[in-house]
Amino acid sequence: MRNSFNEEELTVVVTHRSALTEEIVELEFRNADGSDLPAWDPGSHIEIVLSESVIRQYSLCGDPSDRGCWRIAVLREADGRGGSLQIHEELHVGSSVAVRGPRNLFPLRPSPNYVFIAGGIGITPMLPMVSAAAKAGARWSIHYGGRSRRSMAFAEKLLEIDGAGVRLYPQDEVGVIDLNSALGQPDTDTLVYCCGPEALLRAVEDRCRSSWPSDALCIERFSPKSVDSSAGDDSFEVELMQSSMTVTVNPGQSILSALEEVGVPVLASCMEGTCATCEVAVLEGVPDHRDSVLTEREREDNKTMMICVSRAAGSRIVLDL
Repeated sequence: MRNSFNEEELTVVVTHRSALTEEIVELEFRNADGSDLPAWDPGSHIEIVLSESVIRQYSLCGDPSDRGCWRIAVLREADGRGGSLQIHEELHVGSSVAVRGPRNLFPLRPSPNYVFIAGGIGITPMLPMVSAAAKAGARWSIHYGGRSRRSMAFAEKLLEIDGAGVRLYPQDEVGVIDLNSALGQPDTDTLVYCCGPEALLRAVEDRCRSSWPSDALCIERFSPKSVDSSAGDDSFEVELMQSSMTVTVNPGQSILSALEEVGVPVLASCMEGTCATCEVAVLEGVPDHRDSVLTEREREDNKTMMICVSRAAGSRIVLDL
């Protein structure tokens, strides 16, 4: 199961806002009552509750040792689902907003060596990771790409940490990130962390799958990846061990929806398999995993599943609910 997550909503106030680029704004939040905010570590994100139906996750990109404030950076996505536009247009200094968290689905594991690969706004979870790696005395490099140098919000901040480990790839100057340079030498003592657009994530996954140790790669997705739903969308039964109930999930229906219809409450947020809020332990049966969170090893273990998107690979599955 993922790390524990504080589901209680906390009211925070925007105390600083700055435009990092034409499309990226950085926001600083402080507790409305002036007290310290919950602790977090590199890789953590918070959920911003913009309305009952609009809840978005953003990586914390500040200093984990500063309990007084949280910082996030938000890319304005004109063709997105509306959350980023709402933040850009409605959250200003003095604005209050409800948040949940922090939660960490992308933890920085101890290692003597790291390779960080970031594309676009995927740089945000990497900033505290790079700082932590540097403070720990680990050997590290980061390969950071963007459409142009002007769009790369945190290039200067990375160079301030240690310019020797930073490789910048403004696409209009040098092209895309050189994965031959970044991943050309597989190393059993090195972890690879990657976050960014889907094309970059897929390319890094393919490269690491063919030559790197199976557990070397750690990825975070901001949007769901496309999945092969080869098991189809046939109906199946879900047995709830704790509730002593059996529920039928119809074609085209999610497990989560079916449980809600019979009054079984389950925490959920993103509804697209990226936040892990609805993760449930699997006691019997084989899941048809369609999420964007579980690692390959976790999928093979079949011990948990995200019931907002994943289904049963057979006619029956037993969940710890």
